[in-house]
Amino acid sequence: MPIATIEWVGGVDGVAKLVDQTKLPGALEFMECADAECMWEAIRRLSVRGAPALGIAGALGVLLGIRGKSFRNPEEVVAEVENVAEYLGTSRPTAVNLFWALDRMGKIAKNGSDLGVPELRERLLREALAIIEEDRRTCRSIGRNGAELLPDPSTVLTHCNAGGLATADYGTALGVIFAAKEMGKTVSVFADETRPLFQGARLTTWELMQAGIDVTLICDNTAGWTMKTRKIDCVVVGADRIAGNGDTANKVGTYSLAVLAREHGVPFYVAAPISTIDPATTTGDEIPIEERSGDEITCPCGVAIAPEGVKTFSPAFDVTPNSYIDVLITEKGVVHNPDRKRISALLSSS
Repeated sequence: MPIATIEWVGGVDGVAKLVDQTKLPGALEFMECADAECMWEAIRRLSVRGAPALGIAGALGVLLGIRGKSFRNPEEVVAEVENVAEYLGTSRPTAVNLFWALDRMGKIAKNGSDLGVPELRERLLREALAIIEEDRRTCRSIGRNGAELLPDPSTVLTHCNAGGLATADYGTALGVIFAAKEMGKTVSVFADETRPLFQGARLTTWELMQAGIDVTLICDNTAGWTMKTRKIDCVVVGADRIAGNGDTANKVGTYSLAVLAREHGVPFYVAAPISTIDPATTTGDEIPIEERSGDEITCPCGVAIAPEGVKTFSPAFDVTPNSYIDVLITEKGVVHNPDRKRISALLSSS
């Protein structure tokens, strides 16, 4: 990304600055959050989105929750961090990176209870900034590891947005494509529009065009025919939560893509950081699936396309069984045919 998707501006009493992704591609606008309520709303309304970026938003949201407040002792800081983390966790339930980062900030607070209040606030700031920097490095590693899998030339099909807008600056699924280009490979992309909020149309095509990568936008229901009539070398998607057995939650429509890819003999790759793996979730059946407002289906972009009062079913995510995933691409390497044993070995080596 030529600009930071989400960052912290200032010291312990600074503010969070982020791209308002609801305005893209029509306008590149930034918003500032000075309190946890603003960050909660930014997460809920998808001004910031993408699992790694939500982790960053959670960490910065904790800083906002204690921003400008007076504490008599570090125990009060710890208690407030816990309250803010619990509150932010109610914004969106599926992406595990949000809870991973909130838990990480909570542990820093508890472990620093013997510090003075100013020192503990500084320690929390350093941890949040470390999460951002780690995500940058992680995405670069994911990109390099995944790019090795792409032939030269190659045509990739992707879904939703797993680029710089979904991370600190480079992306997971799109990071694979960016890294392949940097290696000198020729890569073209078919991007699903990604109904109902068009993240593929609005965000992925914008990012790829900014990077000078050949991209063709397709309707979601064109993916199968595209696999049949165009030479698709692989499907690469991101992830919002990966269960201990490799079942993967991602933007709704991913499961359909995986089934179509298997039918057409197209390799299906998931690109995600280790932090997206949730070993405490045994299988995909246990992953909580967020359901969104029906208005996102019936009134896309504010335009009514369905009769008023029609019933809707609007899950934001679906779960792809591990049997449909050929390779899991992480910063620690790639896992072929991910299952519980292979993922456990990956986590043990991390």
